[in-house]
Amino acid sequence: MSSSLSSSLSPSFSLDRLNAALVTLQHQDEATSQRLGFEVRYLDRLDSTNAEVWRRLDDEAAKPGATTIAGQQTAGRGQWSRSWQSEPGGLYLSTLLTPYLPIAESVQLTFASAWGIATSLRDRGIPVELKWPNDLLLKGRKLGGILTEIRTQADTIRHAVVGVGINWHNATPPTGINLHEFWTNHQQSAPLSLELLGAIVLSGIARGYYYWQTHGIEAGTAAYEALLFHRGRTIVMDHQLIAVLGVTIDGKLRARCVQNGIECDMTFMPGSIQLGYEP
Repeated sequence: MSSSLSSSLSPSFSLDRLNAALVTLQHQDEATSQRLGFEVRYLDRLDSTNAEVWRRLDDEAAKPGATTIAGQQTAGRGQWSRSWQSEPGGLYLSTLLTPYLPIAESVQLTFASAWGIATSLRDRGIPVELKWPNDLLLKGRKLGGILTEIRTQADTIRHAVVGVGINWHNATPPTGINLHEFWTNHQQSAPLSLELLGAIVLSGIARGYYYWQTHGIEAGTAAYEALLFHRGRTIVMDHQLIAVLGVTIDGKLRARCVQNGIECDMTFMPGSIQLGYEP
């Protein structure tokens, strides 16, 4: 495991501490972590960590595990071309994968990463849940999100960049939460440094990635489904009550409504329905 240090390294962020944490986590879960080594760079400020990893691939033929972490993003991206507020105090991280998956299974990269990160944080006493398709929730509020971008050849995903943003100590809207707010109200949970949080997120991505590869899509989808915050809950859409059941292996939301006394199962594409957050 190696690191490359940017000339603009922030004195408040230590790649040495992050790499030491990665080594510790690797020893705790050798079956997963040893398969994906991370080569991490840190920049105080840049446009987008996803964009920077793509540049590393284009300019340097970066290998799987090439990772960029930023203290702040000026043009962070979210799902559906939305901007991602990336003020100092959050974790902004992207890493490169070479999954060689069919294009139709691209959503599995997001599902796998979300499940792996959430599970790794839950192991630390942080009860993270998932909001379909790509959000991390804590106490029903948005803790972070994932943006997966792909490059394809023929019908196969050759390269993927998984971008993750986690609210650590940055300001959030009312629907959001950062980890320091959680720790203030749950002092039984030990706080994590930003470097340890970064290491946990990276090891979580590796954990989810190889769980899907080892156990298959159906098992991976079921694992993701088990952490869905809205599963079993009822939402209102177009004046109808809709019960959320889970997800399909191609990333759609499964739901059930009652029309004229008759139950009707349906699916929704990502972006076609808003599930909302807890007040």
